[in-house]
Amino acid sequence: KEANPIIFSRGYNRMDIEQWNQVVREWIDKTAQQLRQLPIEQIYVAVGVLVLTFVFFLLIGLFKRSKSDTIVLAGLSGSGKTVLFYQLRDGSAHQGTVTSMDPNEGNFVLHSESSKKGKIKPVRVVDVPGHSRLRPKLDEYLPQAAGLIFVVDALDFLPNCRAAAEYLYEILTKATVVKKKVPVIIVCNKTDKVTAHTKEFIRKQLEKEIDKLRASRTAISAADMSTEYALGVAGETFTFSQCHNKVSVGESSGITGDISQVEQFIREHVGP
Repeated sequence: KEANPIIFSRGYNRMDIEQWNQVVREWIDKTAQQLRQLPIEQIYVAVGVLVLTFVFFLLIGLFKRSKSDTIVLAGLSGSGKTVLFYQLRDGSAHQGTVTSMDPNEGNFVLHSESSKKGKIKPVRVVDVPGHSRLRPKLDEYLPQAAGLIFVVDALDFLPNCRAAAEYLYEILTKATVVKKKVPVIIVCNKTDKVTAHTKEFIRKQLEKEIDKLRASRTAISAADMSTEYALGVAGETFTFSQCHNKVSVGESSGITGDISQVEQFIREHVGP
């Protein structure tokens, strides 16, 4: 008679499992015997190396997961922050200037990268209102910031130069920005207009105003200075290169969609 294939298969599986069990038991016995022959110091060292290796890779994994993907937009009201936000998100200017009284927040792939193939990392962009009474909201987002975009109106710059410098001074002396060395780019917006000031002119004027602020702040009491970090080098004229964090200057036009320098800054600090 022919052998029952089901019975044969089951018997074969039982034999196969028993053979593997025997091999595993022999390997365990052999390993245990070898370990008993080793000096106890070598065993401790080997275990210590394994533990340190595990902790090392665990910390690397935690660091990668905790890396921030948040970019914060700040600046005076009317500078064009919200238009930049919409250009980054969907490539539209939303019919020109939009004044926002609440933060605009979104997690999205940059519009210019939406047609790219492959996996593109989304960016969390937060547009903080520029009204003086709403600026404290900035402190809610700075701890997660991978970078900060400070938007300046290049067209109507001179009348607002002092106010922009004061706001920028507050940001650059915040403990969160200094300790984390949050990179900042000063974006001179609306540069598509013929009468707009150049980024070099704006940079120099802001540096002059901040230098004046540094001198005036020396009269502030020690109590008020406890949460503030000094800017620049004592006895020297202030420049952005003296800041604890990297400060650069760029240009953009939210209305025309020329925001390549803004996107470059974002991708420099939030990986692709």
